[in-house]
Amino acid sequence: MAELNKTSGGPSRGGNRGPGRGPRRARTTPSESGEASAEGGVGGKELSEKVVFINRSAKVVKGGRRFSFSALVVAGDKQGRVGVGLGKAVEVSEAIRKGGEMAKQQMVSVSLRDATIPHEVLCRYGGAKVLLRPASPGTGIIAGPTVRAVVESAGVKDILSKSLGSNNPSNVVKATLAGLQQLRLREDIYRERGLEIKKKPAAQAAPAPVAEPAPAAVVPPAPPAAPPTN
Repeated sequence: MAELNKTSGGPSRGGNRGPGRGPRRARTTPSESGEASAEGGVGGKELSEKVVFINRSAKVVKGGRRFSFSALVVAGDKQGRVGVGLGKAVEVSEAIRKGGEMAKQQMVSVSLRDATIPHEVLCRYGGAKVLLRPASPGTGIIAGPTVRAVVESAGVKDILSKSLGSNNPSNVVKATLAGLQQLRLREDIYRERGLEIKKKPAAQAAPAPVAEPAPAAVVPPAPPAAPPTN
């Protein structure tokens, strides 16, 4: 063994297994390689994923029961794009991964005005009915956990909502998404009809009041002088 090491030019790693591995490759970051970010974004655009509901189903077989899971996932960039996906697998983590990929592939654009929605909308899907109303700045998201996941992923920060029908998470999510897709801005409606938006004239400032001169002070007449006395 000593002679082998001498002839090979020195002790090698692992005895007779040959020289060790070469230098390690430099690891490239997602921003350098153009890959998706840690949150699932593409091209530097981050996407947020939220798990709305996980359902477990069982199948009775000869040896016992076999379980499978389905995960309802909402994905969005919080800038007017949102999608919903339903993933099914034998493991929970795999179902969530499938649902997230499906949600990213089915993302749609919704019309927003600042941090709220442009107008009120009522949408139905199956037995679920969802009412969405715009809110003033600072109101926040007044909604349940299912509707909140969808509107937050779309980028809404101020909204009023109410679920009026079934509380099935799948139907509520789809009704909320359908309602957001029905939103239309006034500019888009005018453009489709070939009309021009009339701009409101700027309010003219009221002229400043002119100060009137103060009336002159009235000086009472001096009393007559007393006659001289001897």
